[in-house]
Amino acid sequence: MPGQVPSFSGPLQPFFKRMNRPVTHSRGTTPPDMLFIYPPAAKISEPPAGIARLAGALKHHGVAVKSVDMSLEGSMYLFDSASEAHDKWSTRALNRKDRNLGLLTSGQGYENIDRYRNAVLDTNRVLKVASDGTGALASLANYKSDTLSPVKSEDLLKAAQAPEENAYFPYFKARFKELEEECGGLTTVGISMNYLNQALTTFAIIGHLKAAYPHVRIVLGGGLVTSWMRMPSWENPFKHLVDEMIAGEGEHPLLRLFGKEPDQKHYLPDYGDFKDLPYLAPGFVLPFCAAGGCWWRKCTFCPERAEQNPYTPVETSTAVAHLNTLVETLKPALVHIVDNSVGPAFLKKLFASGFNTPWYAFARVTPHLTDEAFCRDLKASGCRMLKLGIESGDPAVLSDMNKGVPPEMVSRALATLRKVGINTYVYLLFGTPTETEAAARKTLDFVAHHHDAIGFLNLSVFNLPYFAPEAKTLNTSTFYDGDLSLYSEFNHPLGWNRSLIRHFLEKEFKKHPRIAPIVHRDPPVFNSNHAAFF
Repeated sequence: MPGQVPSFSGPLQPFFKRMNRPVTHSRGTTPPDMLFIYPPAAKISEPPAGIARLAGALKHHGVAVKSVDMSLEGSMYLFDSASEAHDKWSTRALNRKDRNLGLLTSGQGYENIDRYRNAVLDTNRVLKVASDGTGALASLANYKSDTLSPVKSEDLLKAAQAPEENAYFPYFKARFKELEEECGGLTTVGISMNYLNQALTTFAIIGHLKAAYPHVRIVLGGGLVTSWMRMPSWENPFKHLVDEMIAGEGEHPLLRLFGKEPDQKHYLPDYGDFKDLPYLAPGFVLPFCAAGGCWWRKCTFCPERAEQNPYTPVETSTAVAHLNTLVETLKPALVHIVDNSVGPAFLKKLFASGFNTPWYAFARVTPHLTDEAFCRDLKASGCRMLKLGIESGDPAVLSDMNKGVPPEMVSRALATLRKVGINTYVYLLFGTPTETEAAARKTLDFVAHHHDAIGFLNLSVFNLPYFAPEAKTLNTSTFYDGDLSLYSEFNHPLGWNRSLIRHFLEKEFKKHPRIAPIVHRDPPVFNSNHAAFF
């Protein structure tokens, strides 16, 4: 590969060689005040938006920061360490691993969905081979232990007590040693944990830090931490492991942790430590957050409502200015607006700024999406795809969910988006408490009727948020056996239980002749994160 190969040794050398860029060391300089870590395993198609926001705020106030995407690095370490296979699939995957990695990081890999699928599944297989014998299964988007559960605080404490049992341990042990040498010391480590898939490795990392670097201050935040801390019954079981836990947006709490008083509400994100990393995408994907929470916040059984998460938008003109600055500086191949639902006011301001870079986002179906002129402005600004939470094709179910969107409006929006050339990734939700099998068949009919306007489908079975107010009206039981579980099982009041729903989806819904092609073209593992490239 062209470019300067850095002088790293040991288990990380293949990964840093693959980075294919000059690396400058900061030995002899002032150590960073804050080292941000994004732990395995999360999808490695783009950098973590949350850490970039935190880094931007701290750097604005003169706090020295270094950010490390350990999810990407850990996956690439496992990928490079896999060498021996005992079955035909694994042997093929190992033989083709460099070819497949090349496909997933170039446009060529996205020209054919079947070739893409093989590349993703083979790469996943390599990670399985690499994690064999560790008591866990690693993949491109997940990490599962044979014996430990991420929803049990007792098991997370066990992961911290025995970090050497984690499949990523050789990687992060060596990486922290290198970081200490490179940075001239470690003082505060901030870990952003957004998903259950990251929990076991997060606590293995925390356990290693406590043992090997006992002087280091550990700060834990992220989406999963926020959900835990907003549980009414929350009592921190990790007090002796973690110095600070932060719920919600972390910019201001972190600044005050370093004795800095925030001088503005939102700061320009900093992607400097991520922009040249070899993410699995055909170009740099820029994740951008214009608002936290959801601006609708009225749907029944919504986790946002159950957790009482506030809606915290960045001022519209500031958000658009920040996005334009980042695009001009980083020149991304694609922008991913990561809001729960991008608002019409932000979109109108984006149009007016002359924005013209490929992007995609999650949006509520509103009358704006039935307006052809508005949708043509969307297309002109670079919109490649909109993710739409349609949930159901039955008007009664939508009304009971307080979705605020009738099927007729959805029909007009899908037709308008198709007319202007914007792809759609449609989310459906089966098994809500008022849905019946007949209602689910109305959803099937709705999708089949609109098949030519739906690019991709996400089919989910309803999970009941443990602390949703509506849960009190249902006969509930434990969904996951653990004190950190966020969801409850329930006996469906109309008998439309999970086993019946799964049978309907697998045997009927997915096999409908107009729906099967939509299901087939969904990118495995990466799903909507890669769909806009097709």
